[in-house]
Amino acid sequence: MSEQQANNSLHGITLEQIVNTLFEHYGWDGLGKRIDIRCFTSNPSVKSSLKFLRKTPWARKKVENLFLATQKREQKKSRREQS
Repeated sequence: MSEQQANNSLHGITLEQIVNTLFEHYGWDGLGKRIDIRCFTSNPSVKSSLKFLRKTPWARKKVENLFLATQKREQKKSRREQS
């Protein structure tokens, strides 16, 4: 594994997995409030969101950052519950 991939916390996670995880966690309304892009607010679906995000790097980056922040928050919450 290259050093760049070892440092990439999204390595091995598909964009579809990211969108599905965020949808399950926030729903379309919640995603639309957190990231103001039409694929989450106007007739949203996983398929249309993936199509848009694959063509739009700035939007994809926002979604990836929200995913990472959500994962980090969930890990902290899980650790607190175990203590």
